[in-house]
Formats: sequence, C-alpha cells, structure tokens
Amino acid sequence: MRVHHFLGFDIGASSGRTLLGTLQNEKIIIKELHRFPNGMIDILGKLRWNIVDLFENIKQGMKVCASEITTKPASIAVDTWGVDYGLFAADGNMLGLPYGYRDARTDGMMDEFFKIIPRDRVYELTGIQFMQLNTLFQLFSMQRAKSPLLDVVSDLLFMPDMISYFLTGIKKTEFTIATTSQLYNPRKKDWDDELFQALGISKNIMQEIVPPGTVLGNLLESIANETGLERIPVVATASHDTGAAVAAVPAEGKDWAYISSGTWSLVGVEINKPIINKKSLEFNFTNEGGVKGTFRFLKNCMGLWPVQQCRKAWSSEKELSYAEMTKLAASARPFVAVIDPDHQGFLNPPDMPEAIREYCRETGQTIPENPADMTRSILEGLALKYRYIFDQLKQVHPHPINRIHIIGGGTQNKLLSQFTADATGIPVVAGPVEATAIGNIMVQAMGLGIVKSHADIRQIIKNSFELEKHEPQNANNWDAAYDRFVNIIR
Repeated sequence: MRVHHFLGFDIGASSGRTLLGTLQNEKIIIKELHRFPNGMIDILGKLRWNIVDLFENIKQGMKVCASEITTKPASIAVDTWGVDYGLFAADGNMLGLPYGYRDARTDGMMDEFFKIIPRDRVYELTGIQFMQLNTLFQLFSMQRAKSPLLDVVSDLLFMPDMISYFLTGIKKTEFTIATTSQLYNPRKKDWDDELFQALGISKNIMQEIVPPGTVLGNLLESIANETGLERIPVVATASHDTGAAVAAVPAEGKDWAYISSGTWSLVGVEINKPIINKKSLEFNFTNEGGVKGTFRFLKNCMGLWPVQQCRKAWSSEKELSYAEMTKLAASARPFVAVIDPDHQGFLNPPDMPEAIREYCRETGQTIPENPADMTRSILEGLALKYRYIFDQLKQVHPHPINRIHIIGGGTQNKLLSQFTADATGIPVVAGPVEATAIGNIMVQAMGLGIVKSHADIRQIIKNSFELEKHEPQNANNWDAAYDRFVNIIR
C-alpha cells in the first residue's frame, strides 16, 4: 500500500501540537513534530486568545514537517476546543483578539437570556447542555454591552475555522464545532433563526456549515512559500477536539459507549439523531455533532482533575509520580470514603486534599488521611459517577451497552479503567491514548478518499494500537458502594 502522510494540529487550552500521521498497510503511526504553549492572556482585565502567536506556531510546525519528510503531506487540518470565536470585518480583517471562554463577561448572561427565551425552549431548539461559556451567551454579553464590534462585523469564525481561513482565505464552519455553540438547530440542520432574533444579531454573520472531511481549498501561495510545504489541501477535519477523539474510538457495531478521559470526562454514546426531550434536559445531556452526520450524546463530568490537584498539593512534602500514586491506590483499602467528583467544592479549591477531607466530614464518612487512601477514593468516585451517568443514559437511550471504550490520556491509568468495569459491570476497552490526534488525521484521510468509510477508520485504528481489556470483578462490593454513592448524591 502506498504511504500517505497527513499533518494535524491539535490545539488545546494550555498547549498545541504539530502531529505527523503516516498511513501504510492499513495502519496509522502518529509522531509529534512540534509542541508549543497556549493560554488565555489578560489584556486590560479581559481574557483573550493570542491567535497571532498560535498561527505563527502553526507555521513553525509546518516548517518542521517540510524539513523532516521528503514526501509532502496529503493534507493539513486543525482541531481545537469549542465555543470560542473571532469576528471579521467586511474586508476580511480580524476585529481584535478572540475572547477566552473563562472571561467574566458571560457571568449572569444565561439567566438574562432566559427572560427572552425560556431555558426549556433553548434546549428544545438546540439540544445542547447549558454552560455560560457557550457561544450563544458570549454573543448575548456583547449585545448587552453594546459592543461597537457588532456594528461592523461581517463574519464570525470559530477557532479552528479561523485558522483554516488564515491558511486558505476561505471562510466555512465545520459541523462538529458549529454544534458546540448552542446556535445550531439539529432538526433544521442550520443556524437557528429564533435564537438570532432574540440576540438581535444578524444570522448572516455565520458561515455555511460543512461536514467533517470537507476539503476547503489549497494552502495560500504565500504560506506555502514561507513554510516549504507546497500548496497542499487544507481539510475541515472533525475540528472539535472531542469530535475528533470520538471519531477515533476503535469500536464496531452499535452496542457501545465511550468515555473520553482526561482532566475532564465526557461520557456518552454515538447516535444518528439527536435526543431532545424532558429527561435529557433534566439530566443535562448534550447533542454535539460527530462524523458522518452522527451526534455525540454525552454528559460532561469531572475527570482526573482531583488527582492532579492532590499531586500538586503533596509535592511540597514528597514528589509523587502519577504511576506511584496509582500503585499506592491499588494496594489501599477499598471504599474508605465514597466521593462525588462533581461536588462543587472540588472545582478549583486552594487545597484539594483538604477539600476532600471537608467533604467527608460533611457527609459523615471516614476521612482518607494518606495519599494511598485518598487517591483510591477519588478513582473509585470517578468510576461510581460513570455508573450513575450510564444509569441516567439508559433512561433516555434504552439501547444495550455491552462495551465501554475509554480513550484519551486517562487510559494510561489502568486502575481507573478496571474500576470503571467493576462499577458498571460492563467490560472496558482502553485506548488509544492519542485519540484526538488520530481522529484528526484519519478524518483527513477519509475526506481525501484514501480511507473509504468511518468503519474503515475504526478498523485501521484497531490494527494500529494495542488496546487494554478489563473485565468486571467484585460486583457485590461495588453494588454496595454504589448504593452509598447514590444516597450521598441525593
């Protein structure tokens, strides 16, 4: 089989990476070429993204690629986080640096918007979970503040669409990123008129929505000359990072669910039509776009953030690696305390171990005093929360789930994968770690016709990466712990 190279850019809120994907003999290999920092910057009390610096680093990654391989890549694509956007004037020029989703301008905006369109109606129109950082409420905050930018804006582009525009001069919006905005109506398959009327902003600032895998156009000549990559195609991959990750789940059939595991966890299923009803609203499930017209019906919950913060807190006394913490947890006492990882006290406390101790005092439980017991309690709590979400999922999506695929960085914690199997009573398949990058690359290959279908993508990924399988154990102990967990939540 011919060798095909693809260049992917996976940009997160704290760092970005340039990745080279090589497809040969029905296998894909991913290599990191360049890594660069990212983060919101405070300018006059407002949090912004330095899109100029990001673009310079993307061009640097392209130069590294041109110097390392003799065969030019077949294409380029970018994935990022969702909701954030940039505004452009009619002459194509950018109207300032994009705001970051943590900026305080959206404080209180949800409740104010619900005075215009009720909460239930917004969910009926979009099927998207409510977070004040959603694009809908960001735009509403601009309207309420009478931003002069709204008087001159011609186009809105989300973060990955902005970068593709800088590379090609072509303005489009890719489906998976569009759906994160809470401006897209999945039933009408278009931007929602009622929401834009309520905003008092013209829907004309939005772009045509294209499916993941769409070839946008070739690299601008000036960029090609600067980087040495020639005028290769730029593809709108599954440009929302979770959309790319779920595209890379090495699953077959329809009886499976996924957990995208990292600092946060995204727990859900892949469906062909959105699920929008009173129960999905009550449980705060979201319907985000996927590959080949699918939807990611999922719920966000806490991930390994409490473990990360405990490690940081303990570092002043003893530097523990994540592997050492997990080893300690594996030999610790089970179910010393049952912890809800989504308790508000764990969002960003100054001292995570103390926040956990306080939670145990409030809930009348034994306090895990050492790193072994505390780490184990966190991991058990995550697994129990996954079961809780799957129990909710069964009420709105009554289809069998016979396998759980865990993807992302959290797959490196084998103890958590085993606990997830134990808590849910469902076998777990863990891997690949680099799901987002792999999904980015493979959707490019599908868009160019080099890979024929999404099923082929998943088969290639199964061929390429070693997957860890975990069978459920100790059902009685976990059932008893789950009863305690549910009682504490209620």
